[in-house]
Amino acid sequence: MLIHRPANERGKANFGWLDSAHTFSFGHYQDDIWMGFGPLRVINEDRVAPGGGFATHGHADMEIISVVLEGALQHKDSIGTGSVIRPNEVQRMSAGSGIRHSEFNASQTEPVHFLQIWIIPDKQNIPPTYEQKAFTVEDRQDRLRLVASGDGADGSLKIAQQASLYSTVLSPGAALKHPLKPGRLGWVQVISGQVTVNGRVLSASDGLGLRDESEISFRADQAAELLVFDLPR
Repeated sequence: MLIHRPANERGKANFGWLDSAHTFSFGHYQDDIWMGFGPLRVINEDRVAPGGGFATHGHADMEIISVVLEGALQHKDSIGTGSVIRPNEVQRMSAGSGIRHSEFNASQTEPVHFLQIWIIPDKQNIPPTYEQKAFTVEDRQDRLRLVASGDGADGSLKIAQQASLYSTVLSPGAALKHPLKPGRLGWVQVISGQVTVNGRVLSASDGLGLRDESEISFRADQAAELLVFDLPR
């Protein structure tokens, strides 16, 4: 079963300094049909104006992953982490028993464009932790590169959930397959370009959920970048 989430049907929020599109219910956007997909709870595509950002606020019991697409995102938190996240880098923050953090555009002249992803953990009240790693285009070219997983395999970020997140950059015409074990869910989030997934044509910012499918098959109709989630129900 394929569940298409077209980019132009997502929830929207624009506060001037922030232009955000919500794949699932978030903030003022509430839709009972789109409350998440398995443990995948949030995919927000955010564009933050120069000098803008999210003031210090709290989270608990959530795995939060940020993927910067353009620009630079400055992060500070209550466990002493201060960092700047740039394209080809992925940040993981396990909020656990509680963490406070801020996120700001690191530039006063250029916008920052990033994806913020929330995954519900399978363990509650764990100590909050932070991790950040770079995954080059070459490392992701025409292959599914594991960037986050429940066991930190293959140098991926370790999350408190039996989910796997892959990233890939596809050349025109490139084709890949990813098997899904029985009972597992798949979600594909297109970042750029156009790709056909299990026969469904997807464009930039489209999402596709897969339930009761044995594999995810990809063919790049043009150069494309995407994220692929392998999730428990």
